[in-house]
Amino acid sequence: MKKIYLCGITAVPPNKEIHKTALGATETVSWEYAKDILEVIAKLKEESVKIYAIEQVEKAIMLNDFKVKPNEKYALIFGNEVKGVQQEAINLCDGVIEIPQLGSKHSLNISVSAGIVIWDLFQKMD
Repeated sequence: MKKIYLCGITAVPPNKEIHKTALGATETVSWEYAKDILEVIAKLKEESVKIYAIEQVEKAIMLNDFKVKPNEKYALIFGNEVKGVQQEAINLCDGVIEIPQLGSKHSLNISVSAGIVIWDLFQKMD
């Protein structure tokens, strides 16, 4: 089952700002709130889900080089727009994916990052 875990300071439905942009998606997308991402990672690992943080760190796999394996379940962790994914969470992940960026400013809005990564992985699925 596909589910979105909302963690930490992320707003959860019902929320006026989410309602304004989701246009009803909150009624059709399965979601669950968890206070701590580390608990979510532990739960997903028990279910044999491969977990990747989306972050800029040493030894990250560039998104264009990431290969999607058939029949594998994936979870993606997107961090806080200012602080990113906490190091403890990164340490528990199966890997880290970085969105290639040109220029001197290497920061993307979380919604833009999610859109890029999810679309790219969707395109790579068989």
